[in-house]
Amino acid sequence: MRGYFGIGIEGASKPLNVGTLFRSAHAFGASFAFTVDADFREERSNITDTSKSGEQMPYYHFPDHESLFLPQGCRMVGVELTPDAIELPSFKHPSQAAYILGPERGNLSDEMQEQCDFIIKIPMSFCVNVAIAANIVMYDRLISLGRFAPRPVRAGAPTEPKPEAHYGGWISRTRDKRKGDPEKFRQAPPPDYSVIDGSLDDGEDA
Repeated sequence: MRGYFGIGIEGASKPLNVGTLFRSAHAFGASFAFTVDADFREERSNITDTSKSGEQMPYYHFPDHESLFLPQGCRMVGVELTPDAIELPSFKHPSQAAYILGPERGNLSDEMQEQCDFIIKIPMSFCVNVAIAANIVMYDRLISLGRFAPRPVRAGAPTEPKPEAHYGGWISRTRDKRKGDPEKFRQAPPPDYSVIDGSLDDGEDA
């Protein structure tokens, strides 16, 4: 799957939830994880982070939203139940994205929402645990951008094989010439197209 993503939480206070979120991020192939304005005992998060994700992917702690920075080209995607948020099933995930969720007992701050390129929401009746919400978002990214066999019309396993990957090659006119007639290209030196008195210069003195 092309691109990368990171996932984080603002205002985290429950280390077990953070550990669960980071473990899931590791399982889904996140490139990094981060917290903003977090207040929890990091060693406690290891209880649920049984994969020791901090040893497998970078973890960043930003003291506040003003300190937050992302790689160039990375789009910030906030996850929050706001009236004008994009519903997750209709959202096109950026190839380079960082997802940020709000605290366990609160919402994404207004300042953080201002920094987001997109705000998305999971269509449901009420909020769920922040780690569960993160899992839903990461799974949706996986099935949206990943390469899988198409779902069948009837219940059961797919009836069509997974589409083969197509990789774009480096385009070079010089390489194409070599492929077309490599021996001629190697043996025949390029002619001297400098013109003197209307004739080709053969390298001899007049």
